[in-house]
Amino acid sequence: MISVLIADDQELIRDGLASILHSQLGIDVVGTAADGAEAVRAARDLRPDITLMDVRMPGTDGIEATRQLLRDETPPTRVVVLTTFDDDDLVVSALRAGASGFLLKDLPRQRLVEALHAVHAGDLQLAPPITQRLVERHLRRHASPERSAAIERLSERETDVLRKVAQGATNGEIAESLHLSESTVKTHVSHLLSNLGVRDRVQLVITAYDGGLVP
Repeated sequence: MISVLIADDQELIRDGLASILHSQLGIDVVGTAADGAEAVRAARDLRPDITLMDVRMPGTDGIEATRQLLRDETPPTRVVVLTTFDDDDLVVSALRAGASGFLLKDLPRQRLVEALHAVHAGDLQLAPPITQRLVERHLRRHASPERSAAIERLSERETDVLRKVAQGATNGEIAESLHLSESTVKTHVSHLLSNLGVRDRVQLVITAYDGGLVP
């Protein structure tokens, strides 16, 4: 069962999302919040598996709320931004804050459900195709020499795995394409987290782009 908190300043959107998700097997909506500050309090209290976070809310916005939640020593939730805005700066700000996804509100309900399951399994979810392009274009403009150097110190196999992670492949897909077992891929991902000094799979993606590994 995936527990979900919904944060949106529009009551109609909150109620609509709750109604949609309540009807799905394996998903439990445990609470709602009307602004970023309320979302932070609710997530820390309820510790949902995923928080669906709107961006533009009164007071504390969704990006700042995401930043506050995910800088906790033990983050109480994963965050998926769900918004009507696909501005490139918002996308990158959300991912740098640690969000595990950036989705647009016009997506089909089944796609939302699939995205929640994917994020719960540890994958990054981006609204295709425009958001992916915006992230790639923005991060290419800001390549980091430090991260490039860190990537250069990886083994050839680790680099292959990191490239696949940055391209959005699941562990199973990476295993198949590189002719490895899934447990071996998980070990490589664990080593990448340690060697690159990052927190999670999302930050691996950011590091790969920042370091210029992914064109």
